[in-house]
Amino acid sequence: MKRYEGLEGILLIDDDLPTNFIHKKVIEKAAVNAAVKSITSVQEALDFITYSGIYEDTPQIPRPGLIFLDINMPGLDGWDFMDAYNRLDQRFKARLIIIMLSTSLDPEDKAMAMIDREVVTFLSKPLRPEIVTTILDRYFK
Repeated sequence: MKRYEGLEGILLIDDDLPTNFIHKKVIEKAAVNAAVKSITSVQEALDFITYSGIYEDTPQIPRPGLIFLDINMPGLDGWDFMDAYNRLDQRFKARLIIIMLSTSLDPEDKAMAMIDREVVTFLSKPLRPEIVTTILDRYFK
């Protein structure tokens, strides 16, 4: 298992449970030594990052250094997450890498994602172990 400095956890934000399951297995196959948390809603993800809501008294749970964020979700979507995330206090955003994921073929989605300075890249689903390793090698020591 490879350990990356500054990477205690990886957060998967996707409403599709099978996709989260597959992506968690992909991360395990990439042999990353980090806790992987799957969350299916934008609000819960924001609560997790900010230690609020059901995560208020959970400092022992590793918080993410890397987020894989789906764009298309019912209710609040990936764009809504980014709007809320951009308004968060800097202490919750420090050293967080956000990768947007989608099955969308619309070039507008990628263009919109890359306008946001907090999003480092836009990838098509599904993740593959070599993609995870490339991202980690690029953004973490």
